[in-house]
Amino acid sequence: MKNRLTNSAKRSRFFMTVTLCSIMMLIVSACGSNSGSSSQGKISEDHFNVVTSFYPIYEFTKAIGGDDVNVINLLPTGVEPHDWTPRSQDIVNTSKAGLFLYNGAGLEAWVPNFLKALDKDSDVKAVEVSAGINLIDSEEEDHTHEGEAHDDHAHDHEDDGHNHGSIDPHTWVSPKSALVMAENIKNSLVEADPEHKAGYEERYSELKQQLEDLDAKFSEQLSNVSQKEIVVSHQAFGYLARDYGLTQHSIMGLSPDAEPTGQDIVKLAKLVKEEGIRYIFFEELVSDKLAKTLASEAGVETMVLNPVEGLTEEQLQNGDNYFTLMEKNLQNLVTALQ
Repeated sequence: MKNRLTNSAKRSRFFMTVTLCSIMMLIVSACGSNSGSSSQGKISEDHFNVVTSFYPIYEFTKAIGGDDVNVINLLPTGVEPHDWTPRSQDIVNTSKAGLFLYNGAGLEAWVPNFLKALDKDSDVKAVEVSAGINLIDSEEEDHTHEGEAHDDHAHDHEDDGHNHGSIDPHTWVSPKSALVMAENIKNSLVEADPEHKAGYEERYSELKQQLEDLDAKFSEQLSNVSQKEIVVSHQAFGYLARDYGLTQHSIMGLSPDAEPTGQDIVKLAKLVKEEGIRYIFFEELVSDKLAKTLASEAGVETMVLNPVEGLTEEQLQNGDNYFTLMEKNLQNLVTALQ
């Protein structure tokens, strides 16, 4: 009798297996994919060359550098930065550049090995553009909620090039932090290429004004919303939440491949109902299946909140940029939280 299961026990085991398999399939499909596409741009013999690690730094560098610089962005269009590693041509290009600008704060865990692989005769200077920002430690956040049991997963796979530890690297998602990053980029350009200092300073002033205007819009409009809780697909909005009085709850962790459990989904669904949250936010560069699963479980709708980690092909064709995407984020936040 010991080795026999009752019909009821068999049914329970079957349904548990199906449920776990369904959750794991959603998790796998939600992970970003490493594209085989190449980086954007080639070394120019006629300009000062700057290599950037991913989209926001690329855009800010282009804006400040203008016609005085040739900017090569390592991350291809449509690729999520958490699930990408450089290739041999990226090492060749960076070795020939004058500056290599990367976010830091744990976003690009591949950087130390990448720098070691550069040509020994290279004069490129590597700059961490998040320097000076008050970084968020997700384990110390007062508003890390019970539904977010995935933090332990952020410590796994330390050697796979995608680990952040507990530091939130998503600095650029807040205009306040973006202002610090833009100044760091300007200072790096001026130091590395002083011949064009006047142009860098002038264009930086224009970018700074744009970021200050965006910051003012976020501050004003988000101070007037009645709801302050947001539920997002991955934990990319900590700086935005901190700087504009919101609280984020995430389905996945600091990386969009940090795995939630079925219990996480159930707890978040309960939170959504209790707090009267009307929208679950998802993003374009990773699967929306988990967000839609949670929304269905909680009986609410989904909406885009873009971490601006990169452009999709469609956004590129439409002429979108950091500012248009952040304006859309603000509109969607106000709609969801009013």
